[in-house]
Amino acid sequence: MTLEINNITKKFEKNIVLNDISVALESGVYGLLGANGSGKTTLMRIICGVIKANEGTVIYNGEDTNEKSVPFRSILGFLPQDFRYYPDFTGLKFLLYMAALKGLDNKTAKEKCNELLHLIGLEAVKNKKIKKYSGGMKQRLGIAQAMINDPKVLILDEPTVGLDPKERVRFRNLISSFSKEKIIILSTHIVSDVEYIADEILILNNRKVENRGTAVELVKEIEGQVWECIVQPAAADEMRAKYIVSNEKHETEGMILRVISKEQPTRNATMVQPTLEDLYLYYLREEVGK
Repeated sequence: MTLEINNITKKFEKNIVLNDISVALESGVYGLLGANGSGKTTLMRIICGVIKANEGTVIYNGEDTNEKSVPFRSILGFLPQDFRYYPDFTGLKFLLYMAALKGLDNKTAKEKCNELLHLIGLEAVKNKKIKKYSGGMKQRLGIAQAMINDPKVLILDEPTVGLDPKERVRFRNLISSFSKEKIIILSTHIVSDVEYIADEILILNNRKVENRGTAVELVKEIEGQVWECIVQPAAADEMRAKYIVSNEKHETEGMILRVISKEQPTRNATMVQPTLEDLYLYYLREEVGK
């Protein structure tokens, strides 16, 4: 199973959102990591056929998905960032409705819907109207509707928005439970979400995929460049202007800053192990010291 994104470029008027993106994916979970406005949603909508690219193609198992849009949609699951629902539908009725749209027969639909409601922890409220669900419950329902047809390609745009820490763990376990023989792409700007779940991470920045790899592989790029140092509050602004500061913590003796720099930023700075969050901020840094 392969999904190839070939030379995708997307413009909105004169604004280039995606610039000549090419990436080949096989079975596994892929985390698309990027800041708000980096083009994650645009790329996902292009893959799903919701919008068209100005240039480039999306190829699934050797076939252009634009030319074979109906077969591709039958194996596609999609949770958009702006997930819509019918507030007066119950959770079960909504999933049955989505199953009908996907072409599932009545018996299969009922079995699949009840199975998913159990998996996402909404079985007890399946006959409750969606308008009475919490934000996290609505998001879980959105994840379920994306999985209703047992998709081979599952696209999840900001799937953990609105989920509390316990629900996010449930979501990660859920994705892991059915990730075999599927291509799963999930986008987020929450680093910990992709760090724990993704087999491979794609960093989207400057309108292109700037790097890809496992979390361990990616952080090697800034190995030996992450420091912690103690400074007085008056010096903190100067440090922020000069370096990438990935974390700050106030202590009685001063401020502990986590700094990304090729050179030791202060005499008392000690080198520490880099994290994916450090790398994320390194890629999304603004130019400093200029």
